[in-house]
Formats: sequence, structure tokens, C-alpha cells
Amino acid sequence: MNSKKVMVVGIGMNGSETLTEYAKKIIESADILIGAERILKCFEYLKKPVLSTYNSSNISKFLHTENFETAAVLMSGDCGFFSGTARLLPEISDMDYEIVCGISSVVYFCSKIGISWQNMKFVSLHGMDSNIVRHAAENEKTFFLLGGKITAAQACRRLCEYSMNSAEVYIGENLGYENERILCGTAEDFTETETALLSVMTVVNSDCETLKRSGIPDREFVRGNVPMTKSEVRSVIISKLGISNDSVCWDIGSGTGSVSVEMALQCGSGRVYAVERNPEAMSLTDKNKHIFKCDNIEIISGNAMDNIEKLPVPDRVFIGGSGGELQQIIKMVFKKNRKAVIVVTAVSLETLNKSLEGFRICGAETEIVQVSITRTKSVSEYTMLCGENPVFIIKGTIL
Repeated sequence: MNSKKVMVVGIGMNGSETLTEYAKKIIESADILIGAERILKCFEYLKKPVLSTYNSSNISKFLHTENFETAAVLMSGDCGFFSGTARLLPEISDMDYEIVCGISSVVYFCSKIGISWQNMKFVSLHGMDSNIVRHAAENEKTFFLLGGKITAAQACRRLCEYSMNSAEVYIGENLGYENERILCGTAEDFTETETALLSVMTVVNSDCETLKRSGIPDREFVRGNVPMTKSEVRSVIISKLGISNDSVCWDIGSGTGSVSVEMALQCGSGRVYAVERNPEAMSLTDKNKHIFKCDNIEIISGNAMDNIEKLPVPDRVFIGGSGGELQQIIKMVFKKNRKAVIVVTAVSLETLNKSLEGFRICGAETEIVQVSITRTKSVSEYTMLCGENPVFIIKGTIL
């Protein structure tokens, strides 16, 4: 074990009023301070040697090669809340280190706006364009740590695009500093508001979804002239896929987007790539993703085989339409991820046989279910049975 001591310190919002007494003591006694330039400026008055960097590899290299007794690596907010600490610790696991907690942005901000954070969903948008609407739709309270690619105004425009204009929105910028600003209103109030890059935003949705729906009634979708996978069949498909909250899903031949939507509702922190070549079907998928507030659906135009190489590695794949390339698609999916789960639907014996052969060639185990749905309809004073075409549902996995 290395004799040098590394203290990883959360400095709160500004390194002064929100700095804990213990953190202050550690910083004042350290031989050197390490952190981002804006953080180090808070402690210029100490006139200590500094290393200005937030890159974990650079910090680790310095800590391992330079001489010191105690180094303080400074992190904004709290070390355990979307902090660079998570990247640093694996690189200094062989050293003697201690983590010193700080006041996080969510704790500080929620105290300012008078909202409890204990049941809040936390989402970091640092350097990414995440599922803003989906998170806000399925949670009563969502805290967004902004920065990178998306601003508060862009997030509010996204909410409005998906009919969440009246969602309650709180925005905080420069938290803890003299130019701190906190805004309260609705999403539509802030679509053009300029804010600092590193801001935070809380969305309160009193009408949030209370369950993950499956087998959504057909009438809730915009349908047009494009065939749609029926409600009960969708339920079985989603069950067989076993989608996790952060799954990456493909819907090959999305049609109206009904399966894409049900996938997206299951993976609120994941992503659905709806591949479709029919312009009308693409338009319907887009309309339906907006109706169900699924900004985690990305529509891909064109044939599946022309796009598969460019798509992210999938966890779950549904093939409802293959354009005659079913076996090639199955092969390419397993090439990208041998642990992927693939579900295919077939209404003809020929498609059933092709899917089974495709799975056999790849060495996949298959599970086949035939679903026959019968509905009732009223004819005069009678209730008559009305049968749908049987559908084969084939699940393929490589064990």
C-alpha cells in the first residue's frame, strides 16, 4: 500500500458557504490541491501548489509519480453524485485514499425551491442528449444535471414538443455563487431562456405515469393504412423480449411504431431504434412516439441490412418486417451481440420456417408460441366471436 494519502473532497457549490468544516480542514492541511480550474479558483487564497485538471488519468499519473504526504482532489458538489470520483477511484485503488462528502447540487437546489428530493429521479445530461421527456413523463419529480449538448431552453422545447407545455419547471444556474439565478414556471415559459452551461433543472409532473403499460389498446395509436401488431400479440412480444430499464432495443420494420412505443415504455433509460423504409409508416411511428411521450425512440430510415452496422449494439430485437432478409438480419444481430434476445413474428409457415432456419444456422435455441386472438362483437341482440389470424412468435437466444 502506498504511504501517500489521497483525500477526494466534495466542496459543495462554491467552496465556501456550502463547504463542510471537515472538508475545509482537509483542504487547508493538504500539500497540493488538484481539480478543475474553476474549482481551484475558490482556494487561491491558500496559495498552495495546484494541479489544474479534471482528467482522471492525468490525476492518477500525478498521484502515483509525484512526492507528497497528502493530496486533496477537489470535486464539485458531492463525490457520490454524478462526480468524477467514480472514474478516479479505479485508477487509485492501490493507494491510501479517503472520500469526504459534500453538499450536492440536488440537495442545495431542492432546499432553495422548497421541494423534497427523496423520491426524485436523477438524470445527468452532461455531454449527452438523454431521454428527457420519457423521464419526466414517468416520474413525478425529475432532476436534470444539465451541461454539454443540451441547455435548459432546449430541454423545455423538447417537453413542449411532446405536449408537456404545462409541466412545472425549476431552473438553477451558478448555484452558490454571487450571480446565482433560480427560475420557476412551466416548460413553455423557458423555451428561449438563456442560462449558464452548467445549470440544473427540476421538472414536476403531477400527472406522471403510474405503471409501465403493455398491450395498449389498438385504438390509442394513429394507424393509417399500415398494418399494426395487435394489442394482445404486442403483450406476448414484450413479455418474451424481457426488456430492462436501460436496454438498447431494435424494432426492425416498425410499421405504425406500436411495438417501438411499448419497447420504449419499458426502457425509460434506454433507447429504441425503429428501422423502417416505408415513408407513411415512418410518419406514423413519429406521430405515435409523440402521443406516448417516447423521445427515447429514434427512427432510422431505410432497409435493415443497410443500417445494422451503424446501429448501437442491441440487447433486445424485434423483427416484425424483414423485407425478405430475415435470416441475414438474425445473423447480423448475433454478430453484434451473441447475448441479444431476438423475437420474430410470423403469420405464414414460410416465414416461420425461415426464422427457425436462421436461428439454427446461428446456433440459437428457439421458443415458439402460437397466439390466436378471438374478439367479440355485437350483432343485433347477439354477441358473436370474431377471430384474428393466428400469429407465430419465435424467440431466439444463444445460450
